[in-house]
Amino acid sequence: MTRMWKMILGAGALALAATAASAAYAQATTGDQATPKNFNWEIKDGKRVPKGDRQVNADGSWREEIRQGKCVTIKEKSAAGEYKETRKCDE
Repeated sequence: MTRMWKMILGAGALALAATAASAAYAQATTGDQATPKNFNWEIKDGKRVPKGDRQVNADGSWREEIRQGKCVTIKEKSAAGEYKETRKCDE
């Protein structure tokens, strides 16, 4: 009976080690993948960040254009803190 228990415990330990090794490998390889091109966000520091072409000026104002299909969303914020968002769609 002791030999059977040793075999069962050995097999269990082997399965546990294989699971831990595969999880560590999967975690190490997913950090290098890029967000697909058709997504409207990307991952930076583990957080979702919207994609867009943002130009930030020295006074703190910024302008960002985000294209979604045939539509373009333009987000602007002035140095005074005024926020404006417009959306244009081409037909």
